[in-house]
Amino acid sequence: MSDIEITSREAIPDDAAELLQVSHKIAQETDFLIMDEAGLGLNTELLALQLADLYESENNLLLLAFADEKIIGMASVKAARESAVAHIGEIGVSVLKEFWGIGLGSTLLAEVIDWSEKESSLRRLELTVQKRNERARYLYEKFGFITEATMARGAKTLHGDFLDVLLMSRLIN
Repeated sequence: MSDIEITSREAIPDDAAELLQVSHKIAQETDFLIMDEAGLGLNTELLALQLADLYESENNLLLLAFADEKIIGMASVKAARESAVAHIGEIGVSVLKEFWGIGLGSTLLAEVIDWSEKESSLRRLELTVQKRNERARYLYEKFGFITEATMARGAKTLHGDFLDVLLMSRLIN
């Protein structure tokens, strides 16, 4: 794994088909995501349109990580258009299982934070994470995110068990 070159860039409309496939695979590989095996719930054409809008947006980002020109992970920042909350970016990070444990999540999160500080008008980043997802919680805490709330029954497993979800945030500038 150490001899693989990993690159990253913003998603573009041409990434839509592969992004759908990778999102579907990631959803199958972990039960820590809210997204299930149905994936993003979009077809390629709709996703391509959304990616075009994202690319032009000041406060939204979809960063893709590549190895051998194939998508292996992603990090996103999604902000609302309404002016009262447009300064808040919701973060999401996901990586294909075969690339867990090599620091890719840290690299993607660092790039997202750097982009947020230098190229956006965001002043708050936030995310939700299942309380039981210790690796993700450690990652977010390492980058200065703090837990603001525990949402009891914030998610549910396929078997119907309720899970606590943490709301974490990091203020910018």
